[in-house]
Amino acid sequence: MKVYKIGIIGCGRIAQKMATTLGGMKGVARYAVASRSKEKAEHFAREWQFAKAYGSYEELANDPEVDLIYIATPHSHHYEQARMCIGKGKPVLCEKSFTANARQAESLLAYAKEKGVFITEAIWTRYLPLSLKIQELIHSGIIGTPYTLSANLSYPVSYKERIQRPELAGGALLDIGVYTLNFAAMAFGTEIERMESSCLLADTGVDAQENITLFYKDGKMASLQSSIYAKSDRMGVISGDKGQLIVENINCPQSVRVIDDDYNVSAVYYAPQCITGFEYQVYASIEAIEKGWLESPYMPHAETLRIMRQMDELRKSWGVVFPCD
Repeated sequence: MKVYKIGIIGCGRIAQKMATTLGGMKGVARYAVASRSKEKAEHFAREWQFAKAYGSYEELANDPEVDLIYIATPHSHHYEQARMCIGKGKPVLCEKSFTANARQAESLLAYAKEKGVFITEAIWTRYLPLSLKIQELIHSGIIGTPYTLSANLSYPVSYKERIQRPELAGGALLDIGVYTLNFAAMAFGTEIERMESSCLLADTGVDAQENITLFYKDGKMASLQSSIYAKSDRMGVISGDKGQLIVENINCPQSVRVIDDDYNVSAVYYAPQCITGFEYQVYASIEAIEKGWLESPYMPHAETLRIMRQMDELRKSWGVVFPCD
């Protein structure tokens, strides 16, 4: 059985989480890491037992041994780095948000298709077993016809430079709100008739707190809330005419409670034991590469594009502009 040698671009917190994940997985190896600082890459490689450390991203992508590259840098860098990797024929697992805007996403996906190279967005929620179970429960009719959804995700992360700076594609939406949009999409689909929203801007001009309401063509409605100041309960509630599904942590679902017509808990489903939850997106990427697919069915390119366009539209209505726009 082939062991997939994984390369990581970036040495931040999210890269460390992926390093932890890879260490517990079968069929993969912690192979190479790259940073703009060779010293930083070497420190990371030592700490997380990677075989190689590179002082430039190009060097990592040039390594013939690398089978899959995980991009773990700020949103503003994704387009340029993913394009470079694809140009060298390397499959890519690119951290969310996929790019800073839809124009970059369109260009990147067209380039990957032209080159015949696999790329997918690393929005882990899409690949988790319990996320798929939630969809199954909705379609089973256990809560009747679903009508409303509420989801919140907020973390006090305003102190982070990448969150505050427009040139790093900062703000709540691309970092946190993207999860609420994906949660709504997985539960209620894509047939959105209109969006309404309100937003509080940070001093730097990025979005700090927002309420987003999605109205669907079939009469469903989703209310979504995100903030870079608060620490919220991260709950999601999907309500039908015969009950509710209550999801603990929409970012990485831990449990789903089924509430019946009389407000009693009729069933509880728990997330299976996992390493960190990141392993599912890596396994999905390997499955696609093995089968010669250019995208993963868990997060199709059309869906990545649709959500990037949705976020562009929201930012435009709030007056949030990035230099790369």
